[in-house]
Amino acid sequence: MPTIPPQLDHLVYAVPDLAAAVAELEESLGLPFLAGGRHPEWGTRNAILPLGPASYLEVIGPDPESAAGVAPTVFGIDRLSAPRLVAWAARGTDLPGLTARARGQGIELGAPSPGSRVRPDGTVVKWTLTDPTQGRAGGVLPFFIEWGSGEHPAAGAEAETELLDFSAQHPDPESVSAQLRILGIGLDVVRGPAAALLATLQTRDGALDLR
Repeated sequence: MPTIPPQLDHLVYAVPDLAAAVAELEESLGLPFLAGGRHPEWGTRNAILPLGPASYLEVIGPDPESAAGVAPTVFGIDRLSAPRLVAWAARGTDLPGLTARARGQGIELGAPSPGSRVRPDGTVVKWTLTDPTQGRAGGVLPFFIEWGSGEHPAAGAEAETELLDFSAQHPDPESVSAQLRILGIGLDVVRGPAAALLATLQTRDGALDLR
């Protein structure tokens, strides 16, 4: 049976061209994405597709209006030649305590740091998250996010698609699965030639696989 970690907050689908990728996904899914916002410190912009009241698919790519000299290196976006599911975020609380406990078990999540973006309607969305940039275990280990006051980005929008399955592969699934258990995450990890995340979305014409 497919299993989806209950802590899943969002999937991160990194793309070299945001407008083109969103247009292609909207055509495949038959659904519109919500405009997200800009991340000036990263040189990126995003769009989201709600998967429920507290989870979503994030498509993130270079911001064409980014200040000169800000290369979108987060998630390796500046090196992408094609879209890829690169990471995922798990909901967490007391992130300083979580990172300290993980460090005590040999897992370095990075120091929690605040972030924000402005939606097109002017609403400021705030969060705290552990370091998302390192791609631990090739992105199979999640980074953790705790949202600030206000609504979750997926709240208030009807989810018209469903995440049917979410899993991962890795050359050393036993070691990665052990680390996930330490973090309290139940994610299916199978052996594969390289680290990869795999998600299946319900579409109007059947299932759509992202990886």
